[in-house]
Amino acid sequence: MRKLFIAICAVTLLSATTLSADKKEYVIQIKKEGVKYIKMLGKALKKEVKAKMKEDPSGALAMGFCSQKAAEITNEVNKQLPSYAKVKRTSFKVRNKENKPDSIDKVIMQDYQKAIEENKFKPDDIKVVNIGNMYRVYKPLLAKKMCLKCHGENISDDIKAVIKNVYPNDKATGFKEGDLRGVIVAEIVKNDKN
Repeated sequence: MRKLFIAICAVTLLSATTLSADKKEYVIQIKKEGVKYIKMLGKALKKEVKAKMKEDPSGALAMGFCSQKAAEITNEVNKQLPSYAKVKRTSFKVRNKENKPDSIDKVIMQDYQKAIEENKFKPDDIKVVNIGNMYRVYKPLLAKKMCLKCHGENISDDIKAVIKNVYPNDKATGFKEGDLRGVIVAEIVKNDKN
């Protein structure tokens, strides 16, 4: 709890109503840049998963793809970005321990979850967080119907077996369509050189 409190104090969630005109424009540019990188990762992963789901509607091929290639695709996308930027995915319920959220990610996801519970959530709600000279741009990921084959409540025995074998500490199941699945995050470090 102490870590969470420190994270909340150390992070500034940037709101357009509290910034000077120059700072607003700067944050808008950071947001655009971050969304561009988020879309690159989202598009690359979604294209592959959709193709695997079309080839095999059971979800087994998509599960195999994710377990073998999702981290590789993320790394490939990051190689295409400027040296001061990177993208990642995270969730409260991770499958791959490499995607574990930090305290700031948790605060943002809690904010999205609260908005969902209060019927105030908008899927296009992009959040920008300033942490010193680093900005994080967050886009929520909602569980879609095709996600539920591997992340839902009624997963086939075959896919359960693959998950147990590849991800013995898996937590990324039990979702329903429309649930907050997690976030894609773009991290952008800005200094005088970029």
